[in-house]
Amino acid sequence: MAKANRRNIDLLGNPVEYEVRHSADASEPRIDVDIHGVTVVVPEDDDVQHTELLKENAAWVVDQQRKYDAYREQVPDRTFEAGEWFPFLGEDRELVIEPRQKHGVDEDSIRLRKSAVEQSSIKQVLENFYRSRAREYLTDRTDHYAERMGVKYEKLELRNQRTRWGSCSTGGTISLNWRLIMAPPDVVDYLVVHELAHLTEQNHGGDFWRLVGKYVPEYKEKAEWLEQNSAKLIFSEEDL
Repeated sequence: MAKANRRNIDLLGNPVEYEVRHSADASEPRIDVDIHGVTVVVPEDDDVQHTELLKENAAWVVDQQRKYDAYREQVPDRTFEAGEWFPFLGEDRELVIEPRQKHGVDEDSIRLRKSAVEQSSIKQVLENFYRSRAREYLTDRTDHYAERMGVKYEKLELRNQRTRWGSCSTGGTISLNWRLIMAPPDVVDYLVVHELAHLTEQNHGGDFWRLVGKYVPEYKEKAEWLEQNSAKLIFSEEDL
């Protein structure tokens, strides 16, 4: 079992809290930095000087930590109640709870069935709504581009990965993050084309990007939007 210890160090004048993990799977020491902090991962029974490792990579660690601190500050402080605004396909819509036959969405609002909310919670019902609409919309867009690109995928899976928006397995499974339903349609299309392109080109070489560009000419702009705005697509703190 992995062992964890919280420690502190000063790197380039910046206080950094970090964790040391001993892992049997690690073949060499490494530093991981993510939304949760800094972790030094070292092989079992390896007498690694983790402070020296951090000092040798101080500039990179501090830069990564600042990036994630800025990312955390951009995460919306969502309140799950009627009258709040939530994004759906790139446009903010007011959340409405009302007696109705089924959930719906229009140009200005997301409308949830009151009886469903009363039996659960606004947060859970809204997430279920998003997931359902994501399944429909992402399946439609994936089928659309698969036909245009002349490729076949095995199946489409919806996931909720913290830092990844999509992936394509060697077996042909396309995985997309359900939170993409909050992004603009052209950004969604870019992600779909990106993953479908991996059915033809498995790496990110020149041929891969030429293929992506054939169907999404402004793919660099879409990728940049996602990098700069991904925090806006955080549904709740559990996604962090």
